[in-house]
Amino acid sequence: MTTPDDSTSRHFVREIIENDIKAGKHGGKVVTRFPPEPNGYLHIGHAKSICMNFGLAADFGGRCHLRFDDTNPETEDVEYVESIQQDIRWLGFDWDKHLHYASDYYEQLYQFAIQLIQAGKAYVCALSSEEFKTCRGVPTAPGKESPWRNRAIAENLDLFKRMRAGEFAEGQYVLRAKIDMTSPNLHLRDPVIYRINKTPHHRTGAQWPIYPMYDFAHCLSDSIEGITHSICTLEFEVHRPLYDWILDQLKAPCHPQQIEFARLNLTYTVMSKRKLQELVVAKVVSGWDDPRMPTLAGMRRRGYTSEGIREFCHRVGVTKVNSLSDFALLEHCIRDNLNKSALRVMGVLNPLRVVIDNYPEGQEETFTAQNNPEDPRTANAAGAGTRQIPFSRELFIEREDFMEDPPKKFFRLAPGREVRLRNACFIKCVHVVKDPATGKIVELHCTYDPLTRGGNAPDGRKVKATLHWVSAAHALEAEVRLYDRLFTKENPADESDGTDFKKHLNPDSLKTITACVEPSLKNAQPGSRYQFERIGYFCVDPGSTEAKLIFNRTITLQDIWTKIQAAATKKIDGR
Repeated sequence: MTTPDDSTSRHFVREIIENDIKAGKHGGKVVTRFPPEPNGYLHIGHAKSICMNFGLAADFGGRCHLRFDDTNPETEDVEYVESIQQDIRWLGFDWDKHLHYASDYYEQLYQFAIQLIQAGKAYVCALSSEEFKTCRGVPTAPGKESPWRNRAIAENLDLFKRMRAGEFAEGQYVLRAKIDMTSPNLHLRDPVIYRINKTPHHRTGAQWPIYPMYDFAHCLSDSIEGITHSICTLEFEVHRPLYDWILDQLKAPCHPQQIEFARLNLTYTVMSKRKLQELVVAKVVSGWDDPRMPTLAGMRRRGYTSEGIREFCHRVGVTKVNSLSDFALLEHCIRDNLNKSALRVMGVLNPLRVVIDNYPEGQEETFTAQNNPEDPRTANAAGAGTRQIPFSRELFIEREDFMEDPPKKFFRLAPGREVRLRNACFIKCVHVVKDPATGKIVELHCTYDPLTRGGNAPDGRKVKATLHWVSAAHALEAEVRLYDRLFTKENPADESDGTDFKKHLNPDSLKTITACVEPSLKNAQPGSRYQFERIGYFCVDPGSTEAKLIFNRTITLQDIWTKIQAAATKKIDGR
C-alpha cells in the first residue's frame, strides 16, 4: 500500500478507508468504482469523481471498476459509452479487465426482485406516477398506502413474470419495494424498483421489456462486483438508507459502504448533463466537444491538459460541503502545466505590415529562438530546445503594438521610437502609411540596427519593449478561434429568480479571426499545444490540416487566480 506524502491530499474519505483497513473490514481490500450513466459526455465534475475513485484505489493497492449504469435505454447510446472510456484514459486512468455494465446483471437483478417479492418486500402496483405522488405525501406527514400494497405474493409473482414477458403496456404496472409509508425519507416510501419500458437497449436489444431503477441496480451491482467503498456525490446521501435496505433484505454477501462527498461546481458554467444536452440540441454550441463546454472532450479539444485537470481536482479537495469553485483556479492549473510543456512560437493575431527600409530587398536570414525556456527536458540538450526563425525585409507585428500618438505609459512602437523584435534586432519607426479614404494605418516603415542582430545592442543601450513578429514572406495563414467563458453570470445554474440559464450566455464566447503564424507550424499536428508568445496558449484543432491551419485559444497568459490569491493574502496580513 502506498500513501501520498502530500498532507493536502488527506480527507475524510481517505480516513474512512484507512480505518476500515486497520479494522480488517472486507479483508483489508479496497475496491471502488466509477459508475457513469451513458447518457451524455463526461464533464469536469466527473473528473473529480474519477480522480477520487481511481486515485484512492491505486493509493491503497486496490482496484477501480468502470461500470456503466445503463438502465435507461431511452437516453443512452454507444457514442457516450465510447466517449466516456476515451475521457477516463485521457485523464490517465485505466480499469484493466474490470469493465462492467449494469446490463451484465439484468438476469441476476431480476432474480433479486423475485426474492423480494417472495419475502413479501415488493409488490406490483397499478398506480400511475402522478397517482402515487399523491399517496406518497410530504416528509412531515405520513403517506397513504397503495391499494395494491397488500396483493398476495403469488399474484405479485405472476404479474411481475408477465411484466418480464412483455404482456403489459408501458406505465400499466411498476414493481415497488414495500418499506415504510410513514418514513420522513420519501425515498423509503415504497420506491419503484422496476418499470415497463419497451425501448430497445444498446446492448441487450429487445430482450428486456422491463428495466431496474437506478437505486435498485446500483447497490446490487456494487455488491455483485465486490465493491468495498461506494463513493458518490452528496445528493445521494438521502438514498443511502434505501441502498442499505435493499442489501440488508437480500442478505448480500458483500455490503459496500456508501460514502458521499460534495460534487464539483464551477463558476461561469453549468454541470447538469440535461442543460448541456439542451445547449447541444439547440445548437448553441457545435457539439459535446465544443471547446466552450465543460465536458472533458471539449476541454481536451480546447487544449486543456489532463495533468492540469488532475491538479485542479486535487486543489479543490474533498469535503461534505457544497461550494462553487472558481474557474480562475482551473485556468491557473492549466496555465501552470502548459507553461512547462507548451512550445513557444510567434503568431500575430491582428497583423500590421512593417517594412524595414534599410534591410536589403530579397535578403533573408534566420534567428535562433528557444522552444521553451521553462522545460527542463531541453535545458541541457544542445540545440534540442531551439528552432530557426526566418527574417526578411517585410514583417507583421500586432496592430495593438503600435500607437501613432501614445499615452505616457505606452512603451511599444511609436513614431521615432526604438523597440526590440524578439530574438532578432532593434527597429525604429520612421514613417506611417495610412489609407487616404479611411485614415486607417496600413503600413509602417522602419529602420533596423544591424549591430543588434540577436536582440542585444553592443553599446548597451536599452529599449522598453520587446515585440513578437512574423516574416511576411514566410508567414502561414491560420484560422484562430478565440474562446472565452460560455456564460456571463457567475452561477448560471441558479435559476431561483425564474431566469432561464441560457439568458446568461456570453455573446462573445467565440470570435474567429485570420492570423499569421511562423512557418515552423506548417506540420502542426491536431492536439499539439503552443504558447503564442505574449498572447496566450493555443491548441491545434482536430479539424486542422496542412492546407488549413486551425488553432483554438486554450487560455490567455493573464493569471487571474494568482492576483486573487495575492489580494487575499494582502487583506489577511492587513497590508
